[in-house]
Amino acid sequence: MTRAKGPKYQVYFRRRREGRTNYAKRLALIKSRKTRMVVRKTNSSIIIQFVNFDFNGDKTLVTVPSTKLKKLFSWPAKRNVYTAYLTGLYAGKEAKKKNVVDFVLDVGLHQPTKGNVLFAALKGALDAGLKTAYSEEMIPAAKLAAPPDAIKAAFEETKKKING
Repeated sequence: MTRAKGPKYQVYFRRRREGRTNYAKRLALIKSRKTRMVVRKTNSSIIIQFVNFDFNGDKTLVTVPSTKLKKLFSWPAKRNVYTAYLTGLYAGKEAKKKNVVDFVLDVGLHQPTKGNVLFAALKGALDAGLKTAYSEEMIPAAKLAAPPDAIKAAFEETKKKING
């Protein structure tokens, strides 16, 4: 088997080869010159960060994993719409303390679909008082308006604690 060599062979950036970064999307978000709200899903939790671009490397202003809700408010840190909303709400409150007013949503390589947990986190940040351009149809408003009876009281109580 021959190896690829010579001037026509191009090696892409490491993070692109690993399938971790879409540099075209990243460049478009950075060109906006706004703070990015980075939402990442893991198998069991959600991580929200507010990040500013810097030539020496991105500067993270706020990081809130959904596991923090379990420690602070005894909310079960599952990966669902309600946890995403509360995590976005808490991250938005923390970002306001760091003088973040408006932002751009960065979902990375996740597929943006209607009612996704990514947009529940966005709704939480918007309810915290931050501003961004978004499509109303992507927000899971029906789910957030009527949580199941089993968690409704805990959801409202945690929401009140975060809002202060």
